[in-house]
Amino acid sequence: MTSFAAPIPNPLVEPASAPWRVSVAPMMDWTDRHCRYFHRLLSPHARLYTEMVTSAALVRGRQLRLLEHSQQEHPVALQLGGSDPHELAQAAHFGAEAGYDEINLNVGCPSDRVQSGKFGACLMREPALVGDCVKAMRDTVSVPVTVKCRIGVDDQDDYADLQHFTETMLEAGVEILAVHARKAWLQGLSPKENREIPPLDHERVYRLKREFPELVVVINGGISTVEQVHAHLAHVDGVMLGRAAYHDPFLLAQIESSLYGAPLQERHAVLRHMRPYIEAELARGASLKHISRHLLGLYQGEPGARAFRRTISEGAHLPDAGWEVLESALIPCSAAA
Repeated sequence: MTSFAAPIPNPLVEPASAPWRVSVAPMMDWTDRHCRYFHRLLSPHARLYTEMVTSAALVRGRQLRLLEHSQQEHPVALQLGGSDPHELAQAAHFGAEAGYDEINLNVGCPSDRVQSGKFGACLMREPALVGDCVKAMRDTVSVPVTVKCRIGVDDQDDYADLQHFTETMLEAGVEILAVHARKAWLQGLSPKENREIPPLDHERVYRLKREFPELVVVINGGISTVEQVHAHLAHVDGVMLGRAAYHDPFLLAQIESSLYGAPLQERHAVLRHMRPYIEAELARGASLKHISRHLLGLYQGEPGARAFRRTISEGAHLPDAGWEVLESALIPCSAAA
């Protein structure tokens, strides 16, 4: 009888889950193209996500300008909101044609506006419909179609409900599932409260990965340190950072260095690498304040951080504000170093 040795793993071959090892969550009013460009400078490996774009805005409103992004942002995913399979398929087509590397369906946002449009977290009550939406998009585009959801919604909070939702996603062809480890309360809590009040249950997401090992599971919710990233990666395939990556963006550089061995960048160097982009955008007619608001947390926790934020906040909104505002903001940080 012939015996065969087990194959030797090739360290140069990355697992299929590698592209989702670290990502920055889609966040309304925050993760616009200026923010994503900045985050890419901090972390070459992180997967970036757009703010949610509704399928109706793209298909009925023909607001294709919402798909604008720069080549430097890749890998970057488009998050869509909607519940009509045909319309979502059309929107996914527009996204893929625009060059996005992934189409993500929002099944986690709890806001009233989203509920009134019958999409977001309320769709967790209708896994079959979500499955139909996913199938329609997968039949239309060749890039991955993924789903971002919660661990539950309102009183639909048993693990069996999440299990059934996940089984339905797998049947629809989903291979990557990003899970915010909080349930959503659709009545009585604001979107902000929904990000803070429902307790985190990371273990439920870990269990999901154990029971569905074929699924790439990305965990989201309450992740704010390099140590937490490593701890979660012992249980799931990827981590998705939310508010921490926005309020303390240098965390992305620290994670990049820790996970991938890259030399840790200097904060002032990251900011100066933004200069060509900022000057090009200003020349196109953009206002500095729309770009600089994403940079305010760069020196979070460092000496001179308050003066850095104040200088930018007071100067960026002025007419003809340019790079000199940011150069001035660096002065107190350099003096404190």
